[in-house]
Amino acid sequence: MSAAAGTPPEGGGDRPWQSYHTAYTNAKAGMEGVDKEKVQKVIYEMSKGSKYFENEQRKEAVTKQKIEHLRAQCAALTDNDISHFQKVAEKKMLELEASRDLSKIWLHTDMDAFYAAVETLENPSLKGKPLAVGSMSMIATASYEARKFGVRAAMPGFIGCKLCPGLVFVRPNFERYTHYSELTRKVFQRYDPNFIATSLDEAYLNITNVCIERGITGEEVATELRSAIYQETGLTCSAGVAPNRMIAKVCSDINKPNGQFILPNDREAVLTFVSTLPIRKIGGIGKVTEQMLRQVLGISTCQEMLQKAAFLCALFSEGSADFFLSVGLGLGGTETPEQRQRKSISCERTFAATNDSSLLFEKLDSLAENLTDDLQKEGLKGKTLTLKLKTADFEVRTRAVTTRNYINSKEDILVYATKLLKAEMPLSLRLMGLRMSQLHDEKDDPSTSTQKTLDIFFRSSNDQQDFFLHDESCFIPEQRSFGNHSNEAVISKPLGGTKLDDVSSSAKVAPAEKLNEPDNLISPKAVASSSKPDQQSWIDGYICSICGFELPPGFEEERLEHSDFHLAETLQQEEAVDGTRHISNESRLADRERPCSTTPTPKKKLKSSKEGKHIPIDAFFTKCNKNL
Repeated sequence: MSAAAGTPPEGGGDRPWQSYHTAYTNAKAGMEGVDKEKVQKVIYEMSKGSKYFENEQRKEAVTKQKIEHLRAQCAALTDNDISHFQKVAEKKMLELEASRDLSKIWLHTDMDAFYAAVETLENPSLKGKPLAVGSMSMIATASYEARKFGVRAAMPGFIGCKLCPGLVFVRPNFERYTHYSELTRKVFQRYDPNFIATSLDEAYLNITNVCIERGITGEEVATELRSAIYQETGLTCSAGVAPNRMIAKVCSDINKPNGQFILPNDREAVLTFVSTLPIRKIGGIGKVTEQMLRQVLGISTCQEMLQKAAFLCALFSEGSADFFLSVGLGLGGTETPEQRQRKSISCERTFAATNDSSLLFEKLDSLAENLTDDLQKEGLKGKTLTLKLKTADFEVRTRAVTTRNYINSKEDILVYATKLLKAEMPLSLRLMGLRMSQLHDEKDDPSTSTQKTLDIFFRSSNDQQDFFLHDESCFIPEQRSFGNHSNEAVISKPLGGTKLDDVSSSAKVAPAEKLNEPDNLISPKAVASSSKPDQQSWIDGYICSICGFELPPGFEEERLEHSDFHLAETLQQEEAVDGTRHISNESRLADRERPCSTTPTPKKKLKSSKEGKHIPIDAFFTKCNKNL
């Protein structure tokens, strides 16, 4: 096997950068003709020895282990095994083919270098210049002029400057980008009121009805829509039209910028299109999955998925195998998903690594304010607050707390978030995020009662700040990452505990590089049996290790909510156990003191509130002590 990507070949070699592949070296639209080796060399030289470089090496070591494990499984397959799984695969392909729907016309639209284009529109003097929206720490978007030098989104700004010495930087202005995004969505509404917006600059539209009602083709709709967006915003976009969403997204990238590609609603046309399509072009197949398929089975195109169907069914979970075979057949979603209630709201910020506690708490304050604004704008409150931290060593931690009442004020959020952050101090961070889940409509908020439990009463009477007195019941470390930003292992450290040096496979999460990337595809059977109740993970990339519930990688918000559900469930169980234990001890003590008698003791008639006053709580405990 060739040297692992991200790790130099043994002995260094004459060109160690040739095997160094990260998110920064992936090509985007507008990077055709770029000297890839030059870009790799610059990135390698500027990354070598850094914490990022070391983290890439750790991730590649994990990937290498996955690949070796798959190779061993593949080598162990007998002829009978392969024959059996070939029949399984053929049956699956027949079932999938029967579900093919060519009656829908889907359009995917993608704004061209959106943030950079908006900044150029607002400041015409930037036109024609290599532009990067972001900072020296991270580039959010690069203009097409900058991409010619190998500069791209997700790349550190200092590397961008090395590749393109004349690179111009502009600070992001998300309020401005949101404004222009709303303008584009008003155009989308004309063609599909139920369009699916996946980000500020991307959307899926079902244009089937428009084409039928107006008697026009998908190509004409794409041309008309792109023209309308330009007239309304002054910005250009690219579009792809196909029988399903998966292929439409691929098509929109073919003729960027300011272009379109139309794939006819014809089975043969679809199969021909996907036959030579690189698997990495498919949303849901990222770097890790690509390496496993290519290095273990020699799969690099979608058509080869079908040729190796038996091995896919033998080596991967049923859900993953179905996904791969669907890709090989060119099948994707055709129905508009039902509107689902918002499951969580989050915000996060990347910044230069710092261990300045005052600066970190300032950033936490800003995040709490942003999260509050988003919650109140939606009219929502939440109960589970999660803090995400990425250290200077690229270690990702998530810490969560479930509150007793629904909250959405900055003050409440900051109280809990500050407590979680203080528990991790001191440390150096490069990213921080907050997420609120277990959401509830503010109008129907049931948490208006001001009654306190005895537990809270006694804690608050001693010290209002001791709400987190029992770490086990108020704080549960989570074994997962927020979503699709990086493939780091998530290392959880209990409040006040020691840092884990060795992380088992059950405590590692490899979130997708892209939105639908199922990179946790191997079936580690031991994970389910060894996972603790409060250490939820996704076996095979889609099965909950606690309850067996299945959620594909594309359902990011549902996954987060599901994990938060188990987190809250653990809290309830622990509180119930504590309460039962307390009551049980009192019952046993009372049984020892109660005299033996075969005659049942008549129940005393309860006094009504009119017959007497309530016993004061201090008198109640005095009375109990006398009885004991």
